[in-house]
Amino acid sequence: MITINNLNFGYNKKKLLFKDLSMQLSAGHIYGLLGKNGAGKSTLLKNLAGLVYAQSGKMDVLGFDPAKRQPALLSQICFIPEEFYLPAVKIDAYVKANAAFYPNFDHTYFANLLAEFDIPAGQKLIDMSYGQKKKLIIAFGLATQAKFVIMDEPTNGLDIPSKAQFRKIMASALTEDRCIIISTHQVRDLDNLIDTVIMLDENSVALKASVEEITNKLCFKRVKEIDDTIIYAEPSLSGYNAVVPNFHDEDSKLDLELLFNAVLTQKNKLKPIFN
Repeated sequence: MITINNLNFGYNKKKLLFKDLSMQLSAGHIYGLLGKNGAGKSTLLKNLAGLVYAQSGKMDVLGFDPAKRQPALLSQICFIPEEFYLPAVKIDAYVKANAAFYPNFDHTYFANLLAEFDIPAGQKLIDMSYGQKKKLIIAFGLATQAKFVIMDEPTNGLDIPSKAQFRKIMASALTEDRCIIISTHQVRDLDNLIDTVIMLDENSVALKASVEEITNKLCFKRVKEIDDTIIYAEPSLSGYNAVVPNFHDEDSKLDLELLFNAVLTQKNKLKPIFN
């Protein structure tokens, strides 16, 4: 569905943010895009949406080159940015002005999402809080029925109940012909939502693996003492929260925050496991 081959990109020609980055994304998946600040998460999403252009390499999104910004592709991309501007109009006027660009826009679904997010349909955008505006553009984006959904920090500005609503809505929004990629630094907001982890570090992809593969190869558990088998550990009230090789096929729940820190600090120990 989406293929990136040897992508080279940098805002400064002398300093590349991505160097020979390659990746494939498939329909029917929700990808979690992780990385520390400055790793290029937002920039990668902008490359996929055709908002910035690479120095070299090839990108194929739904059979199109996103840099060409062809209407046939743009009508199948829903891009929800971290920062956005909404005009001082009512919701119905906003929908009337923008829904026409998406031939499969579902007005009934949009109304249902507004109700799920507790947003009055007749409200003016200028009177909304930042969190309400964020929920509005999420609802609009999903109602486009676009096949490729890109979200940059979608849970910023959402309170705890709204984050739970977001996870519920996103889980139901995934279809077999839809690909969703969510970038965030609030990794716990993606718990029980994503099925594949992508982590960027040092100009390239440090890890790309399904949750199933990660929990098959690694075990996340609490231990009292650290020994040579432990890949990474953090102190806790009753010992350590640790990442260890899953030698004994133990069942454990993926701890995204622990995995994130393990990848950043113990790449050499993790690479042989996933390669």
